[in-house]
Amino acid sequence: MAETRAEAPAESSSGQSVVDGLVQLLDLEPIEVNIFRGRSPKESQQRVFGGQVAGQALVAAGRTVDADRAVHSLHSYFIRPGDPAVPIVYTVDPLRDGRSFSMRRVVAIQHGEPIFVLSASFQLAQGGIDHQSQMPDVAPPDELPTLEERYADFDAVAGWYRNVPRPFDLRYVDDPAWAQRRHGPRGDAPHRVWMRADGRLPDDPLIHVCALTFASDLTLLETVLVHHGLSHGFDPVISASLDHAMWFHRPFRADEWFLYDMSSPSASGGRGLAMGHIFALDGRHIASVVQEGMLRVPTA
Repeated sequence: MAETRAEAPAESSSGQSVVDGLVQLLDLEPIEVNIFRGRSPKESQQRVFGGQVAGQALVAAGRTVDADRAVHSLHSYFIRPGDPAVPIVYTVDPLRDGRSFSMRRVVAIQHGEPIFVLSASFQLAQGGIDHQSQMPDVAPPDELPTLEERYADFDAVAGWYRNVPRPFDLRYVDDPAWAQRRHGPRGDAPHRVWMRADGRLPDDPLIHVCALTFASDLTLLETVLVHHGLSHGFDPVISASLDHAMWFHRPFRADEWFLYDMSSPSASGGRGLAMGHIFALDGRHIASVVQEGMLRVPTA
């Protein structure tokens, strides 16, 4: 499982320096054939952020595949909480290299035990039939309040958001969970937010895919909470990612605006399911995401 927790103050919580820090985080150290080592940020946190370990595992897989094969899907499970105090070792199993597709399996290991497993498939560029879902008609990001403006009146979350490094600029179309709870449950209404890296990323397409994987875990489980009018920081919610799957449909840059259109079709048994479709600013459907998470709300 992966869980997000508050971190110690950083010299800068946004901007190019923080984006550069994300790029460094994704730059794994090769230590043997098909074996890589990744680190976690120095800020104190109880568990490794799920988007980090997923993004690093995808980097490890991608570095064992020919550059002309782009990742088109990943499927993963969070097995144990990651320890941010020690490095993560990623072992890559090159399952198959066919004429058009390559398959890789990655195991992330800490303290001699797997904490995360990922399977990823890569494909040569090919033509074919083409259609897509329609992008929702929403306000553009430059007409929406910044995250700082959103949390200005919420002291319970303002301190955390000001101090935690934020490599992505988030512009909520709908109220974030901490604001939604004032109005009660949202129900089946969507949860939508514009995102982009808060600085320039390198041109390497793998970095953009891995950065999007990182970003896709930032707000997805929040979609389950707003359905019920709940929020971290205000309600006794315990949550952790259980699994995460993504499909990458069309080329994109993660440092250009993309719309994350999310919904939650079901929650039961202490788990919540969330789904998302990601659109570029020009309306192209670039990725789809599904995640199930543990969500426990203690009752009196």
